[in-house]
Amino acid sequence: MRIAGVGFNCIDIYDNLNKYYPTGNSVDFIVHMSRFGAQTAMVSVVGDDPYGELMLDMLRKENVDVSHMPVREGRTAVFKMDLNGNDRVHKEKIEGVMADFALTPQDREFIAGCRAMHTNLSGKVEAELAGFRSGGVEVVFDFSTRTTREIAGPVLPDTDYAFFSYPQEDDYILEFIRWAQERGPKVAVVTLGEHGSLAYDGDRLYREGIVPAEVVNTVGAGDSFCAGFMYAALSGRTVQESLRSGAETAAKVVAKFEPY
Repeated sequence: MRIAGVGFNCIDIYDNLNKYYPTGNSVDFIVHMSRFGAQTAMVSVVGDDPYGELMLDMLRKENVDVSHMPVREGRTAVFKMDLNGNDRVHKEKIEGVMADFALTPQDREFIAGCRAMHTNLSGKVEAELAGFRSGGVEVVFDFSTRTTREIAGPVLPDTDYAFFSYPQEDDYILEFIRWAQERGPKVAVVTLGEHGSLAYDGDRLYREGIVPAEVVNTVGAGDSFCAGFMYAALSGRTVQESLRSGAETAAKVVAKFEPY
């Protein structure tokens, strides 16, 4: 089971807490997949600064292949962060070398040999997804809080598993998850924070609650949920079992400061 995380990576910096760590949606996802035992790689770029070295060192320690993660002159991407209670707040995004990120022919060949790939709207590879999917790569796309037809609609036909985040279960999200799945994914999933999660596979709507945990920091909750769900799904488990696996993985992450 070789899985690639593709696109955005960054360093989250909490200046007021004097804390920072390597992260990014696909980074968090791929670290969890590696810990589950999958063969993993990150396809991205870092700068030739201490933050870039920090990112590469962390990924290597987590047994993630970084051979498609070159070091380029410039700054590694950073996100300035803050905490509102125990809920993370994104303040400022500085893209650095990620501003010019694009896949190379070698990257495309590598991804084409993977079982699945994970990316998001910051990954800048939406135009490439149809080609990977038609070649048999399962596309996992994290839309985060972008639960609108205008944003999700163009990407969904090239997606196998679509993940969204929304505050609660209501009529809008119940209609939206069905609409999203009908656009192309095998399964559409919505995490609902403390209210659990939903999934729709075209035949049935599934619900799953949370696994109780003492929340320290919510950053990484969605990425860890996605990893728990996808490792279970790619291992042949049911949608309901995959939702539970996602909830269990997320509970472990929110109970600590770092996102993995």
